[in-house]
Amino acid sequence: MMGRFGHPCKPADAISLVGLTPRDLRTSAVMTTFWHPFADMAALESAGELTLARGEGSHVWDTDGTRYLDATAGLWFANVGHGRAEIADAAATQMRRLAAYHTFGDLTSEPTAALTDRVAALAPMPDAKVFLTSGGSDSVDTAMKMVRRFWTLTGQPDRTVLIRREKAYHGMHTAGTSLAGIPANADGYGPLLHEVVEVPWDDADALYATIDQLGEGRVAGFFCEPVMGAGGVFPPPPGYLEKARAICRDLGVLFIADEVITGFGRCGAWFASERFGLEPDLVTCAKGITSGYLPLGAVLAAPTVWEPFWREGAGMFRHGRRAMMRIQGPNGVGTAGQANKARRTNGSTFTLAAGPETRPTTTTTAPLPHVELYTDGACSGNPGPGGWGYILKHPATAKEKKHPAPRPSRPTTAWS
Repeated sequence: MMGRFGHPCKPADAISLVGLTPRDLRTSAVMTTFWHPFADMAALESAGELTLARGEGSHVWDTDGTRYLDATAGLWFANVGHGRAEIADAAATQMRRLAAYHTFGDLTSEPTAALTDRVAALAPMPDAKVFLTSGGSDSVDTAMKMVRRFWTLTGQPDRTVLIRREKAYHGMHTAGTSLAGIPANADGYGPLLHEVVEVPWDDADALYATIDQLGEGRVAGFFCEPVMGAGGVFPPPPGYLEKARAICRDLGVLFIADEVITGFGRCGAWFASERFGLEPDLVTCAKGITSGYLPLGAVLAAPTVWEPFWREGAGMFRHGRRAMMRIQGPNGVGTAGQANKARRTNGSTFTLAAGPETRPTTTTTAPLPHVELYTDGACSGNPGPGGWGYILKHPATAKEKKHPAPRPSRPTTAWS
């Protein structure tokens, strides 16, 4: 049985699936050439794959026609749902005009300019600049390089230490792997990024003490998820984010809000940083920027960061992707952004996410008749005491399919 991140797990409270064949579970025992990310391939080859064929709204269908509730929105990216024809049509129209072109040097395109203007207007800090990337992990690596380059440009090249939080997840590229507070995600790779220090995820005083201990002029930036995602879906303790932001501001440390998951409406505002009044120096984002329709991410920079890069004599920022779907991606994103804005206006998305901490989850009873939750304290892929997931029971066929869900096993605040 596969855990949330590909680790073999046996659900403690789920119905026994012993004796069921891959066909019974709507999976395939015939492997393809696809090397799955975050998967134990030996276990997957034994258990088989689940092949999805289409999606519409909040549901997806497998190749046998069985419908599943997409309770995790893909992997926290399908903000406007599956099957939005207007997004596909906008992308196709742009592809017929100009599918892609690089934006190095002085080159740009109309959709790129329109997208960055729109995202900058939504940013949780005034007068932001937008650097486009290929996704969340790329955004984190880009932000790391911006942070260190910023201190070099401002005459403090010794500020190279980066601070991460325990349980943190910041993608799986080189910087993100080093900045993660999930030990299993870094096992077996050896040292990657040097001068990274970890602090408790919920103790702002420990952050202050760490910066003080490292010494004046040493710490470059603090990477922080407003709501921790893959590490267990932990909302911030009351006052933690505001205090951590004030500490960084007072001690001259750049505050980087990783909003790859929380961005674009998931916390009741366009960005969680807006909700908590953080005004970060940098924001990383992806996922909801296109709702998964195209691979795209971005780094939003406040004037405190971008101004030194704009000064005469700063030279070239030697970073970026040469071959990306810069053209059709932003056009599709712009359409997705319009859909998000419309939903925010009529209250069908942002309002639902606006006050989840006032509705604490005190029971593991499933809210839907065909969903059964299970707990699994032995799931090594989940940080903390364990993890939990859900079994979807199709009402017509009574077939069951176990899905691990990105949630902590203990009762916690119900964040969407």
